[in-house]
Amino acid sequence: MTNEAKMLDPLEIAEAWHRQGRAVALATVIETWGSAPRPVGSHLVIDGEGNFEGSVSGGCVEGAVIGEAADVIASGVPRVLEFGVADETAWRVGLSCGGRIRVFLERVDG
Repeated sequence: MTNEAKMLDPLEIAEAWHRQGRAVALATVIETWGSAPRPVGSHLVIDGEGNFEGSVSGGCVEGAVIGEAADVIASGVPRVLEFGVADETAWRVGLSCGGRIRVFLERVDG
């Protein structure tokens, strides 16, 4: 792995942001069904200002996860989010693969 690729690793970014004193949430793909844009284990890190790195899906799913992150950061209560659409509506809502994913969203604490 190159230094550049290592610098972009969402888990390392989450750790660095947390050390900087930022409020941070981490989203992880924990399950997929059918065709999914990102595999299990993919991460998205979000700070309290809405900055983010990584990816759990793309499209409107990413925006929804980022929106939920503010609540998780504030409350400290993790949650599981599920996204999925029928194949015929997939393109319209941004999950073009037509599959389903489950994402675990948690606050990063020391």
